[in-house]
Parts: sequence; structure tokens; C-alpha cells
Amino acid sequence: MEILNLPPYAPTLMESTRAIGYSLEAAVADIIDNSIAANAHRVDLYFFPVGGEYVAIMDDGIGMSDSELNIAMQYGSKNPNDQRQADDLGRFGLGLKTASLSQCRVLTVITKQGGTINARRWDLDYVAQSGEWSLLILDTAEMENVPHYSDLLQLDHGTLVVWQKLDRMKAGEINFEQALGKKMDAVREHIALVFHRYIAGETGINKLKIVMNGATVAAADPFLIKKSVQAMDNEILSIHGKKITVTPYILPHTSKLTSDEIKTLGGKEGLRRQQGFYVYRNKRLLVWGTWFRMMRQGEMSKLVRIKVDIPNALDDLWTLDIKNRQPFLRQKCEII
Repeated sequence: MEILNLPPYAPTLMESTRAIGYSLEAAVADIIDNSIAANAHRVDLYFFPVGGEYVAIMDDGIGMSDSELNIAMQYGSKNPNDQRQADDLGRFGLGLKTASLSQCRVLTVITKQGGTINARRWDLDYVAQSGEWSLLILDTAEMENVPHYSDLLQLDHGTLVVWQKLDRMKAGEINFEQALGKKMDAVREHIALVFHRYIAGETGINKLKIVMNGATVAAADPFLIKKSVQAMDNEILSIHGKKITVTPYILPHTSKLTSDEIKTLGGKEGLRRQQGFYVYRNKRLLVWGTWFRMMRQGEMSKLVRIKVDIPNALDDLWTLDIKNRQPFLRQKCEII
């Protein structure tokens, strides 16, 4: 038997993975996942819509060494079947690259650890020209031209991710500056919900401060825990020796909610549309506002929210995709 080694052609594969289907808000959330995994306490988001447009995401996490940065920039750097750290939000080793390049043509990552700064760049136009997996290594002079490099220098450690040549974000937009403002609103609402337990500093996890263009993002608690009624006690389900926690809530009637609380819940229409299960993986919200075809959304159930906490140790039982979205687990459970 002969063996033929057929590595993927870099320009074609990199362009193809841009069409996975990331929205801007989902792409930003994937980068924040990496910041959380790096034990960051603060993430700064920068959206610059004029001139040399860019999006930048900077955290104060532990940063990466030179070799770690190379691995982070490699496609498929992690085996999805490998055992994960308990607080790891990743799985495929693709999120940083696919999320970023779904929005831009130039991805630059600069990281600081132990007083050393290293930078790498994927430039899709350069890859197309070379026909190879040509990862660019930036020198100090090139780093200085990257937006917010000087801000990273002020940190003891951290990582800066910069998206440039925002072709996908600008596609079909007549006034990109105005369009980006609306996109930023969607990003703010998304991360306020998806990371609300981190932003609120829930017990057992590092509190995370997220700042967007200088304004702090407030947590959007979908359960209004301080005002809601917990209809039943928690249920602990056991699957392969791992615990899944299920907690049901009943929201207060709208007459008992303030206008700000109703707005947080998506408005009166949002109350109905966002009923159902809220599934968290390591306390990061993955799926919400669905009954998983167990029942239909109805007026009588519009105040019901069910929080489901799952560990990443059960990833193999879920159809977890690259964008960190997954349907409900179809597996027998034992109530402990």
C-alpha cells in the first residue's frame, strides 16, 4: 500500500473557512473566550470605522510565549477529543483564526509575557500570493504600526488581537461608519448576555470587566435572579460520572418589572421569544430561548427560564460546532 500525503492548499482552505457563518458578535465572543482562558480580568474592545478601519480586542491575560503564539495561530492546533482544563472554553483550535478571518483579511496577534513581546500575522492576500501557509513574524518596527500596540506595552502581560481590511464587515454597506454603530450595539447586547456570569463576578469564576470604546459593558441577567422565583430546587443530573445542573426560574410579571428590566429581557416581545432553556458551558452561555422542540413557545410559558450548566468534559456527547453553538444533549441522565 502506498501513501500519498495531501496537505490542504492554504489559500483555498483559508478562504473557504471564512464562510462558516460567524456574525460579528459571535466572532468577538470567540476572541473573548480566549481572554477568559488566559485568566484575563479586563478586555477592551475598540471599533474604528474611518480611514484605516479596524477592530481591536486587548486583554490583560497571561499572554503567550513565542512557541505558544505559533500554536495559537496554527489551524487545528487542538484535537477536539483531547482532555480539556476545567475552565477551557475552546475545543477545536480554530476559533481565533476562523472567527477573526470571517470578518477581515488581515489578522494580527501581539502578545506580551515575561517582558517579551511577540507578534504574528495572517494576511490572506499574502497567503494567496505565496500559495503556502505563510505566517508572518512581525519585528518591532512593524508592531509599532499596529493599532493599540502602545496600550499593550503599558500592561505587565496580555494579548492584542487586531482585525484589518474589514472586507466582510463592509460588504454591502454604503455608510460603514453608521453601519458599524448598529453592529456595535448588537455586539454589546450579545456579550452582555453571553458573558453575564463573568461580568457579574459569579462565585467560582474570575470577574471580567469588558469595555467597549471606553464604555463598560453591563451584565444582562436573563433570569433577574434577585427578583425571580425559583420554582423548584436544583436538579443534578449524572452523565458518565459528570454533573449537569438544572435550575428553573419564573420571572416576575411585567407589572412588577421596571422599564430597564424589561429592556434587559428584550422588551415585552422578547419575554415571549426568549423563554425556555439557557445552556451554559463553563458558565459561558451557548444556546438560549429554545425548548429544543420539546414544546412550543407560548403565552403561558413566557416567564419560564431554565438554566442548564454543563462541563466541557462532556463535549464529545454534544454536536459542538466551531462557533460554540450546540443543540440539546440527547443522552440518558440519572438524577443524583
